Amino acid sequence: MPHADTIAIVKRCVCALLLFSLSAAAQDFSQVRIERVSKDHQFTEGPVWSGDGFLLFSDIPGNFIYKIDPKGKSVYREQSNGANGNAYDPQGRLLSCESRARRIVREEKSGKVTVLAETFEGKRFNAPNDIVVRSDGHIYFTDPAFGKQADDRDLDFYGVFHITPRGVVEVVAKPKGRPNGIALSPNGRILYVTNSDEHNVRAYDLDRQGNASNERELIARIPGTPDGMTVDEKGNLYVTAKAVHIYSPEGKEIKVIEIPEVPTNIVFGDSDLQSLYITAQTSVFKTRVPVKGIRPSTF
Repeated sequence: MPHADTIAIVKRCVCALLLFSLSAAAQDFSQVRIERVSKDHQFTEGPVWSGDGFLLFSDIPGNFIYKIDPKGKSVYREQSNGANGNAYDPQGRLLSCESRARRIVREEKSGKVTVLAETFEGKRFNAPNDIVVRSDGHIYFTDPAFGKQADDRDLDFYGVFHITPRGVVEVVAKPKGRPNGIALSPNGRILYVTNSDEHNVRAYDLDRQGNASNERELIARIPGTPDGMTVDEKGNLYVTAKAVHIYSPEGKEIKVIEIPEVPTNIVFGDSDLQSLYITAQTSVFKTRVPVKGIRPSTF
């Protein structure tokens, strides 16, 4: 007759296997279908979903931020200073990385644009790229330099930066390769950063004051050039590179979603947050997925 401890262990294993099976079934990506929702752009980036029910995204060379809502596509902002990554703060104000003006700006409810940061230790940023905001007001952004931007740098490093709620700019990391996409875990306690040169995702623990520690490589050898990313409510990471690569919170690949063009960035949207909007060079694509995303206000 089996020992009681052995029976208990077997029961725990069966329960764990059942939970894993249910979780896997709930994340069945086999029925993913791709829809093109916008086209004929020069290079799209920075998708962000508004709680008011619309999508914004940047066309960097075109110097526009576009809006997609039930009425269709329209220009949200002209002369965007090469806006790249975008994010909403908990107050619903739009933050943008202006790659040409080399600064981080915030659009107030009045429409006025406020400069949040444009220098570090008296030197201009390289070309702010992507941005994420925690619910307590801590802002994180990447500052690489691609193409001609690399020839006109004041800083002698590529940076991952932190702007505190008081407006103080701090360095999170100075990686050897160029940091690109940036995201937060569902609880706001882990910061994720893609590195385009190292083909990886690095993770950092964040404390209540927004300080980062315990830098580590979470995902290695990503095919293609890792760019923007997002997370779902389960903590899975959606990384744009050669395709859209989905990883578990532990860094294990779950699924690869092929896109007609090379994807550049990604965000959850629609009223149920079960649509992925994917910027991809000249187009924006949409696909429905079996798991929900998270809004910044829920961090």
